[in-house]
Amino acid sequence: MSDDRRPAKREEEVHLFVERMAMAFADVGFPRMAARVLFAVMSADDPLTAAEIGERLGVSAAAVSGAVRYLTQFGMLVREPVPRSRRDRYRVPDNPWYEATITKTGLYKNFIDIADAGVDALQGPATPGGERVREMRDFFVFVQEEIDSLGERWRARRAATGHPPRPANS
Repeated sequence: MSDDRRPAKREEEVHLFVERMAMAFADVGFPRMAARVLFAVMSADDPLTAAEIGERLGVSAAAVSGAVRYLTQFGMLVREPVPRSRRDRYRVPDNPWYEATITKTGLYKNFIDIADAGVDALQGPATPGGERVREMRDFFVFVQEEIDSLGERWRARRAATGHPPRPANS
């Protein structure tokens, strides 16, 4: 559809969506400004510059700068240069943002590696502390395996419901 034929967005409802999702994410410990930026970019039809994000959210460039730095570190936003400019644009990754956050952070691998060292330091499960750390490590191994399996099942479901396949490494 050409731009002039797109249905008009209901800006107030889009703004409410962005703020409500950001609040829901903040309620579970996600940085609120990062959540606001994420959902502002996600709800945009095209990539946005930091200035455009700030304008949509009514916040300073400094607030946007810290949030996009946080989000790009975790693969939740992709930074692209604006041709013939010193500015950058931000967009959600080519693969779904939630998959990118789960698979790219290496969070559980890091927990597993640290817990392995803790088990060794505590002389394995021979001590109560060693047993607790071993169980924690085993739990993180389980969670990582389930996340990997969940990602595979999600890609199959996306394909089955008519969504185009997307590379897992985008």
